[in-house]
Amino acid sequence: MNLTVKETDYYHYRDKIKGLIQAGLKAYVLTFGCQQNESDSEYVRGILSDLGYSMTENEEEADVIIINTCAIRELAEKKVLSLLGRFKPLKKTKPSLIIGVIGCVAAEGHVVERLRRDFHYVTFTLMPNRLFELPRLIYNYLDGEERTFLLDNEENHVVEALPRIRKEALRAWVSIMYGCNNFCSYCIVPYTRGREHSRDSVEIINECKELVSQGYKEITLLGQNVNSYKSDVDFADLLRMIAEIPGEFIIRFMTSHPKDATEKLIEVMAEYTPKIAPYFHLPLQSGSDCILKAMNRRYNTERFLSVAKSLKEKIPGIALSTDVIVGFPGETDEDFRGTLNILKTVGFDFVYAFIFSERVGTPAAKMENKVQKEIKSERITELLALQDDIALDINKKLENTVVTALVFGSKEKRGEVFYEARTFNNKLVHFKSDKSYINEFIKLKITRAAPYMLYGEIYIEGEE
Repeated sequence: MNLTVKETDYYHYRDKIKGLIQAGLKAYVLTFGCQQNESDSEYVRGILSDLGYSMTENEEEADVIIINTCAIRELAEKKVLSLLGRFKPLKKTKPSLIIGVIGCVAAEGHVVERLRRDFHYVTFTLMPNRLFELPRLIYNYLDGEERTFLLDNEENHVVEALPRIRKEALRAWVSIMYGCNNFCSYCIVPYTRGREHSRDSVEIINECKELVSQGYKEITLLGQNVNSYKSDVDFADLLRMIAEIPGEFIIRFMTSHPKDATEKLIEVMAEYTPKIAPYFHLPLQSGSDCILKAMNRRYNTERFLSVAKSLKEKIPGIALSTDVIVGFPGETDEDFRGTLNILKTVGFDFVYAFIFSERVGTPAAKMENKVQKEIKSERITELLALQDDIALDINKKLENTVVTALVFGSKEKRGEVFYEARTFNNKLVHFKSDKSYINEFIKLKITRAAPYMLYGEIYIEGEE
């Protein structure tokens, strides 16, 4: 169900809070995990500001602390629980301190129960699909209700027009859908973020138009599986509509699922390149059909290779990235070699590789035939070494070529200041300059290549 913020009780509780809190109170928001969590935290900051809190980067002066959590891997969950310990003394010195845990960890029943039982200084938990209820939880605490630990069994809602404080003034995230219907056997996301719900295309287009009018140069569309977006239009048509917005900006998106990467989508990308960035994140996960079936990925290696081939043939210069899980239950050496072979065949620019991590509540956590820790470690080391060589070979071909890149920041390295830019196909470039080009698209001549970094200099038209 798609609602506007006016159709919720958001304003009711916001106005009640404003009558309870004093001026000068501050809020601290800490974020873990993916770009979707970063985007959600922008809404959290907007909501807290709307309630009357000012933002701070100093947790010790905060009156409200919100921790936006990630549950994609067990280590991320443990990190959050460990981190909570450092807030215990703050609660002792400031009993009125509100500590909220939101995000994917807050949608896991066993974790929420542990927070309720063992972390008595945590005020509330809130699932990622119910951010519009944040004012109600804060009001309930201020009004005398001790603690609230929510687990959501209700229908998911997409709520438009929540206040937002964006992290940057150059690059913006735009969520186009929430949740996931894929139920990969290793993944907790469908259980923590719920089933797929797409935003109305009109709302998305209006948001993008507003961003362009404000001077944003890069818009990244977000979703657990963006190319399964479905409203009055499909994802390919949505991309076309955004690309036709006048202005100097580029469009990125993540994350895609190979089973939904259609020829229509690839053709739209080709038609509007480079406004639609020639970059595609295509998660492989495994190069074994047997393991892909156990993962419930719903494609095989033949289908995957077909999509990768079409992308490279129809969009010259496109960069591809992928995800790989090493050591999934039952993975043999032959299965692993299949993964390495696909890396060699496709030639990915970036590979994000992870050792399999059991997640409580997923089918994979109950699977037998676990891969030994030492074997998983050896395999991921071999895979990363191979990918370093592949990435370097790809980037070496860019030496002495001229690329267009968006300059987004600067960094000091060994006493020198380097500007940071990103090419249309997502390559990071460092260069030196006496003049700042931040927020501008510029041409750079690549002078040196490393596996995941390019070095360049300002290109002057007409130079040899």
